[in-house]
Amino acid sequence: MPNQLSDQSSLYLQQHADQPVNWMPWSVEAFTLAIKLDKPILISIGYSACHWCHVMSEESFEDSYIASIMNRHFVCIKVDREERPDVDQTYLEAIHMFNQTAGWPLNVFCLPDGRPFWGGTFFPKEDQGQGIVPWPQLLMRIADHYKREKGELEENASNVVSNLLHANNGLSSGENEWSNELLLHSAKAICDSHDDQDGGFTPAPKFPSPMKIDFLLAIRESQAVRLNKTLAQKIDFSVQTTLTQMGNGGIYDQIGGGFFRYSVDTQWLVPHFEKMLYDNALLLSTYSKAHQRFDSSLFKEIVFQSIDWLLSDMKNKSGGFWCSVNADTDEGEGQFYFLELSDVAEVLEPDESKVFYNHYEMSNAGNFAEGKLLPIKIHKEERETDNCKEYKNKILSYRNNRILPSRDKKKITTWNALLIRGLVDASRAFNRKDWLQLAIELNEWMTENLLSGNNEISSILFENNQLSQLSFLDDYALWAESLLGLSSLSDWAEPGSSIQYIELAEKITLSMIERFKDKQTCGFYFSEKRNDNPAQIRKKFWYDNATPSANSSLLRVFSTLYHLTKKEIWLREFREAQTGYTTLCKQAPQGIGHALSSMTEEAVGISSLSCPSNQIQKIVKKLSQNPYRPIHISSHTDISRTSINLRIGQNFEEEIKDSDQLIEKLYS
Repeated sequence: MPNQLSDQSSLYLQQHADQPVNWMPWSVEAFTLAIKLDKPILISIGYSACHWCHVMSEESFEDSYIASIMNRHFVCIKVDREERPDVDQTYLEAIHMFNQTAGWPLNVFCLPDGRPFWGGTFFPKEDQGQGIVPWPQLLMRIADHYKREKGELEENASNVVSNLLHANNGLSSGENEWSNELLLHSAKAICDSHDDQDGGFTPAPKFPSPMKIDFLLAIRESQAVRLNKTLAQKIDFSVQTTLTQMGNGGIYDQIGGGFFRYSVDTQWLVPHFEKMLYDNALLLSTYSKAHQRFDSSLFKEIVFQSIDWLLSDMKNKSGGFWCSVNADTDEGEGQFYFLELSDVAEVLEPDESKVFYNHYEMSNAGNFAEGKLLPIKIHKEERETDNCKEYKNKILSYRNNRILPSRDKKKITTWNALLIRGLVDASRAFNRKDWLQLAIELNEWMTENLLSGNNEISSILFENNQLSQLSFLDDYALWAESLLGLSSLSDWAEPGSSIQYIELAEKITLSMIERFKDKQTCGFYFSEKRNDNPAQIRKKFWYDNATPSANSSLLRVFSTLYHLTKKEIWLREFREAQTGYTTLCKQAPQGIGHALSSMTEEAVGISSLSCPSNQIQKIVKKLSQNPYRPIHISSHTDISRTSINLRIGQNFEEEIKDSDQLIEKLYS
């Protein structure tokens, strides 16, 4: 008999609708029931593409005995983290306070009003000798402790909530405490954390770090780093090593394109196989900017192949991009991507196979579990030949005859906004107007389907065409940021369009201020004030997670709007927002890469250029041949004007002759 998830729009919730657990969706009704019955709440959070979510679901939530324990002792709430990122991020932060590993599935035990007192991630059904309590034993321990020591749990929960609320403002500072020297300190700290052998900035498991790398690329263009050869070389080495190791390893789908979510080992060889739109949107931007600095054939290959994958596998014909590709098929996790030598022999001729084997790591022994082969590049610096591309495409066609991993076909506003930015950055880096046109079309679809007449955004369009009734800070902040990025280049494809995107970004930002701004101190709340959780935990998030922090994104929105409109409100908002990051720059720069990028670009000087529309093509080509700098290009509305006007920051403005002089001014 279905539980209460059967009528939910979320694919992840639907995947649990026929389980024997009496799952309820996140709702007032769930908390009311828990309070009435005086039962603790189990909140289980995950997403449809998550491998370990599937494992725990099949092991424990499908088991009728374990389900009976859960139903008897708990009110069980199932949450899709992509539908309720506010719930997810709040409880992730709480889990860190218990000194537990935080990830997905996330299982949080709460008082009946939703205040958390303990939790963790994956729990096995049986003891596996790894020091992790089996799930049924954990359930019984917590149920017993709730009956015997409820007062202790209430004290724990009160302390957790106090710490969560304190973290909203606990590190903010005064405006006069900021110094641009903090940016150099942050760059050095991030480089010091770099794994110089295998790339990356953390031990295993390793996740892509696009926000950190974007910051390093941004500060690399500052005069202070240009004059500091030691730091400049360290930045170049860190960026190139990490992006090269990732691009050659198993975390990247060498045959079909697109990055998997993370690697379990230090060398980027063994991934978990879910593919997320946000990772690939962010890395599209990062690899494009890195190519502008290093002119790498590998980085170019990754950008081109990733866009091909996005268009073939993630784009909905009616508009917008789906959110994820499942890690699992009926054959098991990642089985869709594995090859055997017999597969290659079936597709390629012997001489073709030799070329393929020479480019990718393929042997009888296999490089994965049970002799399976996951193609990994052998010759790290070798450019992919046309022949190798042809053979790879034959393998791709062969692979696509298998049962494809399922897609979660909901369209998430924030992740589509990130893709707009990625496409704009790729368009600029590779002089591809058609990619810019894709960004324009995606934004048009979002405006028509996700934005209401009063500038209120829906966070999700589900596969059943139902719109989420919720919106969050990052929907507004990251879309506004992408609109401003789009405005920086759109006149190349559609002369005169840039002003429309600037105006829409400004409207969305003003709407966001009304809904999310903390009127008492700096920063913006992630969610609007609602009554669906009696604990009333309303959070601000400063750190980047898998996607950029919305508060960090707003730094770029405010500084760019001030540069383009000269309105003092945006300068005030930028300076106030910056006070939330001064202490974090000193204490935890590794967690705020996007904020650091935004503040670096403001410090170096955002540029804008006004010119005749028939000169934009030549200018874009010149810019693509040089390292990335933020520059907004607009065409003259007066077609009789032939001058090119350049402004860098707020104080420097002059008329220049041509694109050569532009490059001289930007990079001298």
